[in-house]
Amino acid sequence: MRLRIAEAEMAVRFEKLAELLSPCRLCPHHCMVDRRQGERGRCGVDAQAKVASFGPHFGEEPPLVGRRGSGTVFFSGCNLSCVFCQNYTISHLGEGQEMDSADLAAVFVELARRGCHNINLVTPTHQAPVIVSALAMAQGVGLKLPIVWNSGGYESPEVLRLLDGIVDIYMPDAKYGDDATAARYSGSPQYATNLEAVLREMHRQVGDLVIEEGIARRGMLIRHLVLPGGIADSDYVFDLIASHLGQETYLNVMEQYRPCYRADEYPEIAYRLPLSEYAEAVNSAREFGLHRGLPAFEKGT
Repeated sequence: MRLRIAEAEMAVRFEKLAELLSPCRLCPHHCMVDRRQGERGRCGVDAQAKVASFGPHFGEEPPLVGRRGSGTVFFSGCNLSCVFCQNYTISHLGEGQEMDSADLAAVFVELARRGCHNINLVTPTHQAPVIVSALAMAQGVGLKLPIVWNSGGYESPEVLRLLDGIVDIYMPDAKYGDDATAARYSGSPQYATNLEAVLREMHRQVGDLVIEEGIARRGMLIRHLVLPGGIADSDYVFDLIASHLGQETYLNVMEQYRPCYRADEYPEIAYRLPLSEYAEAVNSAREFGLHRGLPAFEKGT
C-alpha cells in the first residue's frame, strides 16, 4: 500500500470530482445532466451513493480474497448497458439503498472491522465523488486497507488522474477490442478506442500487481470475459495488454459467460461459452507472453 495523500488534498480531489457532476462528465458518455440537482443520466444514479450490498466476498481472485475475504461494496447503477449482465437487477434495475458520505464511510470501517483484506469498490465509476468523500472520512478514523477500483473499464482518464494516490489496486474489465461490438452489446461506442489510454493511466499510477504473503497490496489486475464466437476480439485485447502494459500484467481470463438478462435477443451470444473456446482464448493470451493469473491449458484442449 502506498502512502495516503493528505486530508486537504482528498478534499481538493472531491471538489474536482464533484464539479464533474454538474453537468455530468464522469465517464465517456458525457450525459451532461445535473446530478447535483437530482437528474440522472445513463448510470441511473444522482449525486448520492446507492449501494446494493456489502460484505466479505470469497468469489474474487485469490490475491484479493486471502483468508478473510475481499470487502466488497456493490454499487447500484452502471455506466455500461451490457445486454448479458449477470447482475442486471443492480446495474440496470437500480436495486439498492441510497447513502450519504458518512453512511458509506461507516460501511468501509465495518468491512475493515470484519477483517477483510481490502475495500473492493464494485462498479464505482459513476459514484466517484461520494466514494472519495467517504474514503477521506474513513481514513480519518484509521482505515488503512488497500482500495480496489473494480470497474467495467469505460473510464475517463481525467477522472482516473484525480484518483491517483487514492486507489491502490485497479481491477478493470477489458471487455472489447472493437467499438461497434461494444456499442451493440454494452452501449459504449468508444470503449475500444478509449481502452488503451485508460489501462495506461491505471498502470502508470500503480504498476504491476504486487502480492505479499498471498495478498494483493497494490498494482493492476485486468479481467477479460471471453464471449461466444470470439465476439469480444480477445486477441486484440491481449495484444494491447502485452504490448503497452507488459507481459507481467496480471490477467484473469474469465469463462463464466452465460446468456443472462437480454442475451437471448442476440442469437450469436444466446448460448453458454464452450470450454474449447475458453481454452483457445487462454492459449492465445499465453502466445502474447501473458502468464500471471492464467489457468493451465494445454494446446488442443
